[in-house]
Amino acid sequence: MNTKIWLSSPHMGSKELTYVQEAFETNWIAPLGPHVDGFERDLALYTGAGHVAALSSGTAALHLALILLGVERGDEVICQSMTFSASANPIAYQGAVPVFVDSEEDTWNMDPALLEEAIKDRLAKGKKPKAIIPVHLYGMPAKMDEILAIAATYDIPVVEDAAEALGSFYKDKACGTFGQLGILSFNGNKIITTSGGGALVGNDESLIKKARFLATQARDAAPHYQHSHVGYNYRMSNVCAGIGRGQMEVLNERVQQRRNNYEYYFNQLNELPGISFVKEPEGYYSNRWLTTILINPAESNGVTREEIRIALEKENIESRPLWKPMHMQPVFEGTPSYTNGVSEKLFDEGLCLPSGSNLTKHDLDRVVNVFNEIMQPQKV
Repeated sequence: MNTKIWLSSPHMGSKELTYVQEAFETNWIAPLGPHVDGFERDLALYTGAGHVAALSSGTAALHLALILLGVERGDEVICQSMTFSASANPIAYQGAVPVFVDSEEDTWNMDPALLEEAIKDRLAKGKKPKAIIPVHLYGMPAKMDEILAIAATYDIPVVEDAAEALGSFYKDKACGTFGQLGILSFNGNKIITTSGGGALVGNDESLIKKARFLATQARDAAPHYQHSHVGYNYRMSNVCAGIGRGQMEVLNERVQQRRNNYEYYFNQLNELPGISFVKEPEGYYSNRWLTTILINPAESNGVTREEIRIALEKENIESRPLWKPMHMQPVFEGTPSYTNGVSEKLFDEGLCLPSGSNLTKHDLDRVVNVFNEIMQPQKV
């Protein structure tokens, strides 16, 4: 059988082990330490964020962001519907209600027009949303100018979910640094990884300091263990941060490798009937964390996304449908949603292609060959 081609596997550089060995040699095997401090500095320097808290996951970062913004039981939080469940789950952690907003067709991210419609409707119902969570889907920046303008008009803070978008820029500014708070993820499948991990970024030092406090079980400044707040075990370990410091040294290279994957797929597949790609609008720079396509059976002589996915699977190639929108998820049944059909179409027709920065030309050719075998007879 052919070797497995993964959707997005970890890709180590040459320095990660050096940092990890240093943690062992200095006995900093703890959830804190010099590598955590160094990783936070590296992230702040790269993104231009004023302050960074390195945490155990992107989900933890988003949970803390909502706590810091005062989201409580019964509150409403607007969230992009086309996203992974980790964008919405922390809303439920707080006992709050997610209000889902559909996507626009240019970037597949939160539709600003629907966002404003949702806010007006919630206000009319006597519920002012406590926060807005846009997502930079698959590394493509959202329409942040429009989203931020609407948020400012109605005085609602923005928590920017940049879990998939480290290395992406909107008008030369790093994704994750536009909102009052932003979150990053370093899960094993992300552009860089710390095995598991995330970060909360922002320019308000007091908020990031409080995030660090809450993330270390909210221990008060006392010689004994004293707690005046409910805390969480959300801090990143020094060992994982060591991996992150090594990964930061190859981040730009990893972004370029992912963008090269996109260019290869686009050049090879764009002429096949019914296949389309999400393109970068002017001023947008995507890390192309995952290359994604749409397969329209009305234009592909009936070839569907599922036929392609199953054919790839038979060749030991991992691919995956786009995220199932949150407003369609059983766990969020009955929650308010403002939809236009875009995310449902994306889910029906969308496919994530293998996009790891460690893919070889042979790997990419194997993926393209499957498409050609299935769709070559339909090629115009």
